[in-house]
Amino acid sequence: MNSKNKLRHNLTRIGLLLSLVISILFQPHSYAAQSINFMDAWKRVLQSNDALSAKAQGVRRAEHLQDATNDLQLPAVTLGANYTRLDEDIRIKPSDLIASMPVDDINQALGITAPVLDGLFTSTLTDRNILSSSIRALWPIFTGWRIEGANNIAKAQIDEANYILMMEQQAKFEDLAKYYFSVVLAKQVLQTRVQVESGLKAHFNTATKLQQQGQINSLQTLQAQVAYDKSKVERNKSLRDLEIAQTALNHLLKLSGDVSPITTLFINDDLPAVNKYKDKTLQGYPGLKMLSAKKSQAKGLIKVEKGKYYPDVYLYGNYNLYEEDTLAAQIAPDWEVGVGISIPLLDTSGRSGKTKAAHSAVLQVDYLIAQAKRDLSVLVEKTYQEANQAIEEHQGLASSLLLANKNYALQNKAFKQGISTSLDVVDAQLFIASIKTQRLVASYNYVISLCKLLALSSEITSFKDYKDYKDYKSNKETRDK
Repeated sequence: MNSKNKLRHNLTRIGLLLSLVISILFQPHSYAAQSINFMDAWKRVLQSNDALSAKAQGVRRAEHLQDATNDLQLPAVTLGANYTRLDEDIRIKPSDLIASMPVDDINQALGITAPVLDGLFTSTLTDRNILSSSIRALWPIFTGWRIEGANNIAKAQIDEANYILMMEQQAKFEDLAKYYFSVVLAKQVLQTRVQVESGLKAHFNTATKLQQQGQINSLQTLQAQVAYDKSKVERNKSLRDLEIAQTALNHLLKLSGDVSPITTLFINDDLPAVNKYKDKTLQGYPGLKMLSAKKSQAKGLIKVEKGKYYPDVYLYGNYNLYEEDTLAAQIAPDWEVGVGISIPLLDTSGRSGKTKAAHSAVLQVDYLIAQAKRDLSVLVEKTYQEANQAIEEHQGLASSLLLANKNYALQNKAFKQGISTSLDVVDAQLFIASIKTQRLVASYNYVISLCKLLALSSEITSFKDYKDYKDYKSNKETRDK
């Protein structure tokens, strides 16, 4: 190589290097995806989800209402002031006093006439304008157990709010499983589509060369091109599906950047017996406990309504803080205390009908609990069968995938030798992709069904056990020993 050609070659290399550096420096910056495993994502949902926060505030509200109900047992103390205007001053005359005495001829005995006495000794008890202030207290000591009934209702409402929160958590766990593993599935399907596209591109290039050599006709090359073009469309469609699933997961986790799931799809060889999930569901499902809390509220309402038939017993007291300087004020005592009783004779609140309605509410909840248990048993059984169906499908397709790979290798080799057609190679390639996708979907369906089972049986925290052990049953038995 002469000096000119060597210089030109070096300049070309320098130009290519500069172009590469510029393209790296000025390419758009991409933000790294935030990697997160499934259980960490679940912790984030528990901490940041608005729906869960709303249900948690429902619990706080019920607790505050219970505090308010507890105050019913305390005495009510009020500070009051009164201003009264009478039609005239209140006065007392000697003649009024004499008239109330048993001696009829007292005027004659005194030798003074009533008008004279009235003119000399009439007293004003109080002016027509009366101003007073006092502290009053009323303390119920027996209310026919109505206060106890109200407290029981308030406690049951707290339980109900807690169970509603737990039900919302279970629902969000199922939502997270769908969104999280939809991204995992979409990524793996996209990877499969990319592999198909790469394989069909190579096949199209091979068909083009064989056509140029006269070994195949243009129809087979066109078939290879059509299959390759269609694979690009399918790949782009898979990419859009991934973007949609990614957006849904980002919003659920309330993250601005993309979330990169690191927990992969998996499938266990088997599951524990269905009765394990049924028993735990019927024992701990928050929906059933919520109905039980409703029943407790109805029983508390019965106690409240029955209490209206009993008398109220209370302590009361009054202390005068301010009175005008009048004769009536001087005569009146400064304080007073006592015990009172109030017996309902005719009640207009409909206590009888409300008591019967509360009894009906108890029976209604009993029927709802019985129906809910049957529905939950069916739901657990259905979900369990769906999980097992996914296991069987995934395992059953293993031999199909092995056959598809071998068939593709044979068809591809035969095509290069002119024995097989281009369409045979395309079909073999697409069959591999189809089997892979079916197995991925089976794994996805299994994980979703498993998460639903765990949510129903209140075993969310045991998800890791299933993920870490392929054969859950045998490994669990080993660990128990």
